[in-house]
Amino acid sequence: MGQKHRRAARIRRHTRVRARVEGTVSRPRLCVFRSLNHIYAQVIDDTIGHTLVAASTLDQEMKGELDGKNKTGKSELVGTLIAKRALDKGITQVAFDRGGFKYHGRVKALAEAARKEGLKF
Repeated sequence: MGQKHRRAARIRRHTRVRARVEGTVSRPRLCVFRSLNHIYAQVIDDTIGHTLVAASTLDQEMKGELDGKNKTGKSELVGTLIAKRALDKGITQVAFDRGGFKYHGRVKALAEAARKEGLKF
């Protein structure tokens, strides 16, 4: 399977997920994107189309903590950071959007770390 087919398959899966998952004011959507080297998470209110909270491995806060960690470890740190930022904004419940990726590995690590920090989904 070539790179273009793999990307198109992920986009098709993401479209299926997005047909069922929608972020509201009371329960915004926690969207995850996983690139080759980094992972990004956003809490989005789809009614107004705004990102409420965001975190990624590229954040300045995380520069020192990421050294010596593997990609899964970095994902856990992003999960705890997104949960802390969401809880600071008063967001306690979210709808999880895995972005067409399997709920496995880095995506699962991020989700479980956010749950452990107190975010409900």
